[in-house]
Formats: sequence, C-alpha cells, structure tokens
Amino acid sequence: MIDWRTEDYHPVVHLPDEYEVRDFTNGDYSPSEYEFDIGRYDELRPGMYSTDLFSDGRFLHVGIDIGAPVGTPCMAFDDGEISNFGYNPDDGDYGHVVITKHIIDGRSVWALYGHLNSKSIENKEIGQKISKGEVICWMGDKHENGGWESHLHFQLSLKEPETHDLPGVVSPDNRNQALQDYPDPRLVLGPIY
Repeated sequence: MIDWRTEDYHPVVHLPDEYEVRDFTNGDYSPSEYEFDIGRYDELRPGMYSTDLFSDGRFLHVGIDIGAPVGTPCMAFDDGEISNFGYNPDDGDYGHVVITKHIIDGRSVWALYGHLNSKSIENKEIGQKISKGEVICWMGDKHENGGWESHLHFQLSLKEPETHDLPGVVSPDNRNQALQDYPDPRLVLGPIY
C-alpha cells in the first residue's frame, strides 16, 4: 500500500467554494449551471461515449473530470517530471495531453492531464522537472480537446504509460483491474466530493 499523504498535495485546479458534483449515471449530460463542476471516478456513463473511439463499448470512467472555463490553469500536485506529452486527435479523445511522473512513498505514480489547449505541450521535454504548484497546462476548447466542453480529465496510474495516452474509460468487465491500475484521483485531489 502507498502512503498517499493526501493532505500534503497542491490542488490541481483551484476550485471555488461552490461547484456542482455531477451524476452522469442517469444519462443526463446537459451543461452544468455552475462555472465549475466535477465528474466522478468509477462512474458508469451510459451513452456519453458515442464516437468511433468507444465502439468497443467502454463507458466506466476511471479519472475525475473538473469542468471549468477554457484556459483555466492546471497545476502539478507534487514535485515530479514530465513523462509524456502530445496530441490524441480522434473525435472524443483527449486532444492535448501531459503526463507527469511522481515518486510517492517510493513508488512511481503517473498523472494524466487531458483535454488541454495546444500551448500546454509547447516547450515540454520528457524528463523536464516540475515543482509542486507549478502551472503545467491549461484547459482547452472543443476544437483542440477532443470535442468536449472545457474540462480537465485527471487520472492517476500505477502502470507506466507507453505514450501520451491512458484509457480514461474502460469496459465495466475490466473494472476490478482498472481500479487497481488507475487509483482514485482523490488520493491526491483530496475530498472534492
């Protein structure tokens, strides 16, 4: 078991006092009335993933979504380094992505920041050091983030990514393994819901 030290991490996004925690299990994907909202981890989202990318039937979400205005800055939750970055162009994919690597309690942990704007990957280098609280990326608009309303998909991984991608949505049949490989982001985000 990893000692996550949840209380020691920097926020990934500065949330206001009031925001909505969404329930996407009911198939209601209408826009939030709040400027900031949260999409939950380990949530079945029937009908949300309708592009060809998800034709294999995946709809279990294994990250946390933080909805906020286009351009909202996203910070490193702890010291680490840039592991991967790039662009996933498919409709419904992440668009621009940054993956960071951190050592927590002696173990390597990766964090994916997805649905970013294009400047998020400018001047990045693999192995580039990042500091806790440093702005490392910004939320993107639909034309650059895979076609989604502006939000950050934040996901942890105990498996080293081979490229600038991790499956943020899995088949419900793979739930048990996925939850082991991709632990609850609230371990670093804290009790945001």
